[in-house]
Amino acid sequence: MADRSLSGIRLFDGLQPEAIKELEKRCTWRNFDAGDSIIDRNSDSRDVFFITSGMARVVNYSFSGREVTFDDVQAGSVFGELAALDGQPRSANVVALEPTIAACMTPSVFREVLLQHPRMAVNLSLRLARIIRASVDRIMDLSTLGANNRVYAELLRQARPLADENSRAVISPVPIHSDVASRVSTTRETVARVFSELTRKKLIRRDGDRLIVSNVDRLEEMVEQFRGE
Repeated sequence: MADRSLSGIRLFDGLQPEAIKELEKRCTWRNFDAGDSIIDRNSDSRDVFFITSGMARVVNYSFSGREVTFDDVQAGSVFGELAALDGQPRSANVVALEPTIAACMTPSVFREVLLQHPRMAVNLSLRLARIIRASVDRIMDLSTLGANNRVYAELLRQARPLADENSRAVISPVPIHSDVASRVSTTRETVARVFSELTRKKLIRRDGDRLIVSNVDRLEEMVEQFRGE
């Protein structure tokens, strides 16, 4: 079954198909429904998860119960590797957003295969480097930008990879206000107000279940202007 194959996992890029087949044999497979907890931050599990189908969200919760979203992970992604590497408690919760299939690998097996496959170790290092860089950018935004400008920055983060040669991007589906608020530590009302402002300025418009960003370069200029102050 395609959904139970590790061939689409980016961490295994560069490995021979035979090696990936052997890794599949060393995993257990789990199915999750939308809303199911995949990783509980308070659990003592240390397994690594490889999503082969579906999508999940990495979140934490404040003492007041406010949700803080770190990332959405899709098919081809890996998570849970930090606890497997250092044996420390989980750093976040992971919740399935839709029906999801994941392969689970024990920490001892994960560390063993990293030693057996240097290419996989390099891929993991590059992944962790990207996470660190993204975390630094997020810390800087939270430290230096006001709430409205953090919404600009999150919208830019989603639009920039989708921009065409005319600096136009189509985000689909339309970002949910509460999700954006969770990512940038603000309120849903603030996100709605910023989106309305950008709509009046004709920088964004809704087209069914798509959000059209008419000028990604201009949005980036707005974000950089406030970052530089």
